[in-house]
Amino acid sequence: MAVVIRLKRTGRRNRACYRISVADSRAPRDGLVLEHLGLYDPVHPDKENQSTLNIERARHWLEHGAQPSETVRSLFKRHGVFVDWGKPRTIRKRPGRKKVTATGTTRTAIKSARLTAKGVRRDERLSVRRSAAKAEAAAEAAEAAE
Repeated sequence: MAVVIRLKRTGRRNRACYRISVADSRAPRDGLVLEHLGLYDPVHPDKENQSTLNIERARHWLEHGAQPSETVRSLFKRHGVFVDWGKPRTIRKRPGRKKVTATGTTRTAIKSARLTAKGVRRDERLSVRRSAAKAEAAAEAAEAAE
């Protein structure tokens, strides 16, 4: 079960308020949650009281592998939840990914041959259709001339 920490919308129209909640990633946004960690009110005039958060429980869920959404991550940074988790994951270097191999060249050759054959078949179909249309037009013209 993949666990995520995300915002659950509450409040009324044009006056959104959110609950910071822990949920299964397959659950809908406003569906069943495992735990509520706090509140986030983006419209609140006082910046300090915009959000409340249970920092200990947030750290607990992060230690157990829960993935926060981007907005929740920024809220966590604002509250100082991250100790070592503040950095986003780095993309690992994979130098052999672009290397030309025998299998790759074979696949490319087969693919280009398939595309060429497909083009030839398409051209044949179109030429048959065009000749049939021309013959039909000629037959209509001959019928109209009689």
